[in-house]
Amino acid sequence: MSTSEVYDYIVIGAGVQGSFTAYELVKTKKKTLLLEQFTLPHTRGSSHGQTRMIRKAYDQNFYADMMDEGYELWAQLEREAGVKLFRRTGLLVMGPENSQSYLDFKSTLEKKKIPMMVLTPDNFNQHIPNVILADGDGAFVDTTAGVLYADRALKVAQEQFHKLGGVIKDQEKVIDIKPGLTVTVSTSAGVYQAMGLVITAGPWANKLLAHVNLHLPLEVVRINVCYWKEKVPDLYHVNKRFPCFLLTEGEGVKDHIYGFPSNEYPGLIKICEHEDAQARSRSSNICYHNGSETDPDQRDKKTDCADIDILRRYIAHYLPGVIPDPAVIESCMYTLTPDRHFVLDRHPAYGNIVIGAGFSGHGFKFGPVIGKLLCELSLGELPSYDLSPFQISRFQTIKSPL
Repeated sequence: MSTSEVYDYIVIGAGVQGSFTAYELVKTKKKTLLLEQFTLPHTRGSSHGQTRMIRKAYDQNFYADMMDEGYELWAQLEREAGVKLFRRTGLLVMGPENSQSYLDFKSTLEKKKIPMMVLTPDNFNQHIPNVILADGDGAFVDTTAGVLYADRALKVAQEQFHKLGGVIKDQEKVIDIKPGLTVTVSTSAGVYQAMGLVITAGPWANKLLAHVNLHLPLEVVRINVCYWKEKVPDLYHVNKRFPCFLLTEGEGVKDHIYGFPSNEYPGLIKICEHEDAQARSRSSNICYHNGSETDPDQRDKKTDCADIDILRRYIAHYLPGVIPDPAVIESCMYTLTPDRHFVLDRHPAYGNIVIGAGFSGHGFKFGPVIGKLLCELSLGELPSYDLSPFQISRFQTIKSPL
């Protein structure tokens, strides 16, 4: 094309991180374009689905610190849009009571004085019926936690961005990026220029970063999102005050298992496996997923079900009211960094290109905070948080897996 549209900032990728980044930029009166390769809404990336967990229970203090503001920003968006985005359910955390992972989760809440209820084997079933606590396991409840209505939240963020004058163009795949004082982005439908660019492309991050001579150690994996049928309808329903839950580790369980009360599909409870690099290798920053890497454009060709076998065994032993065979299996993608921490940084060679990537399956709840941080980086402002855990430079000593 002979002419280009000119903006102050372009954001590539309209998932939760990109949508909130664009929203924050347009709030500062910057002319902002949000580009998306698929038709919105879509289920191809990592931000789709009805629910995500929101919690302060983390085994790293810096995530709990960020979520203090995260809760406030989600509540602010609810007020601005007049739409319910969050339901408080509490989060039941279980795990071997002397294990490092369980103790780290508990310690974070104690240090930050986050409201919690410690349960004992004697009173566990009074508070949490229809769940069996494994011998030797401890349990506590992060009473601030709950469920985010993900699809609704993403739609609201995009609507608020549009109301403030932001431009969304979907069905436009980026085919080239030319860095410089002015960044030029070419898509399947047009050419755009801006003084700043933010890349929040999820599983497609490295495909886009190749245009600006950068490759990050990101691994894209297909995840099974499983729903299991209750033996008695609504036994684990959100209206029965059944909480979200998280098993830090256990017998035959290498990674976290997490679940939601039944709500999305009638009579079905969502229970999935989530890999935790910290639990696998606490003495090293190097940890790779034990599955095979997935091309995000070929996602549904991968059919690994090892996680489902683990979930079947767990449910059969510890959730007596759930049929241990998945009723619905959906697909999602994680974009994993070796240490499972995010990438929030400027391009090492081009300061006007900012990158948000590698959210490793736990980034959705941070959407409003990450949007604010990527906006601050784009504007050249001092970030609101210490971003050293999220800098690209930390990967310089990462070695290839054996």
